[in-house]
Amino acid sequence: MAADRLKLAILDDYQGVAQSAADWSPLQARCDIQSLREHIADREKLIKALAPFDILVPMRERTPLSRAVIEKLPKLKFIGTFGMKNAAIDLAAAAERGVTVCGTRTSPHGTAELTWALILALSRGIVDGERSMRAGGWQTGMAIELGGRTLGIIGLGRLGSKVAQVGKAMGMEVIAWSPNLTDEKAAAGGASRVSKEDLLRRADVVTLHVTLNERSRGLIGKAELALMKPTATLINTSRGPLVDRQALLDALQARRIGGAGLDVYDVEPLPVDDPLRKLPNVVLSPHMGFVTIENYRIGYGETVENIAAWLAGKPTRVIKPDSPAH
Repeated sequence: MAADRLKLAILDDYQGVAQSAADWSPLQARCDIQSLREHIADREKLIKALAPFDILVPMRERTPLSRAVIEKLPKLKFIGTFGMKNAAIDLAAAAERGVTVCGTRTSPHGTAELTWALILALSRGIVDGERSMRAGGWQTGMAIELGGRTLGIIGLGRLGSKVAQVGKAMGMEVIAWSPNLTDEKAAAGGASRVSKEDLLRRADVVTLHVTLNERSRGLIGKAELALMKPTATLINTSRGPLVDRQALLDALQARRIGGAGLDVYDVEPLPVDDPLRKLPNVVLSPHMGFVTIENYRIGYGETVENIAAWLAGKPTRVIKPDSPAH
């Protein structure tokens, strides 16, 4: 291999589709491209696997690129991530080592659509019904209608507003809360602003659409779950640590809430022996909110553009440690 060629690793390409989701040919004259399909959780094994690479393309936040990892990658020069923020990348550590980090646009539809898939799966008993049908059964339970019920949205930003639009179309009352939400922003997003406590008490469906940070970690804990109706469901398509894991397990096992629809977890991939896998009042999805053909085309396509621009000495969509988007 010529000395001036760079090694590029696409991380956590679970389905093996990254190289077909975009045209990587603009990079082939300068880069040797490799997809790493298996997730590497152990830090030392991860460092060993990534050490030969100059360019890393992580899939969202699946593999944390912490300071401890970045500082052990002597060849690393560029990181290309989906979106314009990634809490799993230590931007300060990257900047200190002269590593350029660039982001992309993302589709606003995928996660909002999966949120509704989980809500409907729970309200209509789709998972139990489908399993019964495959086992030779027929009707086994009763569904509930969402029209006339209350949808509580925690975080009424780009995604939360899309969820609200569908809730209104379904004939639901839509209420919302977030720390900085105003009456005007709530109305513009199709909801009425209420307190967090009022939302938890009133909502038949509580869905989370906030960014994970130190302020929001554990946003839903034992006290918050205790406020919810015993028939209410909790939907989390944002980040696992927004919800206190043990408190949620306790509430589900004791059936203090009606159920949960989860796409995100504290540890991903979810361990095979995790008790969530065995609970009958939970619908589980393997962090698929972001995983759409459209998102991959945008993310990988613009990542190729970003790497090509960086190779030409004109980096685009650069994410810096003090970036407002981070």
